Amino acid sequence: MGTKRAAKIVALANQKGGVGKTTTAINLAASVSLLGKRVLVVDSDPQGNTSSGLGVQIDTNEPHLYHCYMGESGIEQTVRPARDLNKLFVLPTRIDLVGVEIELISAARRERYLAEVLATVRDQYDFIFIDCPPSLGLLTINALTAADTVIIPLQCEYFALEGLSQLVRTIRLVKNSYNHGLTIEGLLLTMYDGRNKLTHQVVQEVTNHFQGRVYQTVIPRNVRLSECPSHGQPAILYDKRSSGAESYMKLGREFLRRQQPQQ
Repeated sequence: MGTKRAAKIVALANQKGGVGKTTTAINLAASVSLLGKRVLVVDSDPQGNTSSGLGVQIDTNEPHLYHCYMGESGIEQTVRPARDLNKLFVLPTRIDLVGVEIELISAARRERYLAEVLATVRDQYDFIFIDCPPSLGLLTINALTAADTVIIPLQCEYFALEGLSQLVRTIRLVKNSYNHGLTIEGLLLTMYDGRNKLTHQVVQEVTNHFQGRVYQTVIPRNVRLSECPSHGQPAILYDKRSSGAESYMKLGREFLRRQQPQQ
């Protein structure tokens, strides 16, 4: 018998909205699962777009992440299979997840609830990706406390680095206070347009700031990427020849390559 696996937990975080965080959670998880890994995606954004983007719709009376936080449902009863991908699973959410921020405000160890929820299934997956909300509130703090590493998606635009120092400060705070092993897995440049001079400046600036941490794979602006969530499918199933689908498969390979121990 081999040793039991324990999933690596990766949070996708950026308090700025519209940077491609949910798109990355959906498509990176799908790619990694297609490359043979067993993957769980935790939808920790109350908007629930990661759940619906992977074809998981839940009724108002069905349990979701909120009920796991509150101890009203076990994670194994709550996880759903993603549509058409047999190694990909989703811990879905609905809008009432916002209640967690209020209900746990005075709870002891309130930053550790998600870590404790995920600990019970960690040996069942290779990777767990957590899609964080676009804020630095309690849901994001819980994700960072549960995670081993963080991927930061950044839009290739003028204000890309604005707010990044605040996020890095929050990551450092969580590392020092709650989760000493937390590190930045990588920065991912999204909405890349090679014809735009500004894009190249942003890439240069981010690469200079975070040497060795920026993924070589960049995610282009791609109409197929914005269409596929409404069909409840990742890009690789919706249109596998699209530049968006190809980029996320490339990112999946790069992500897995980085997991190999350095020789």
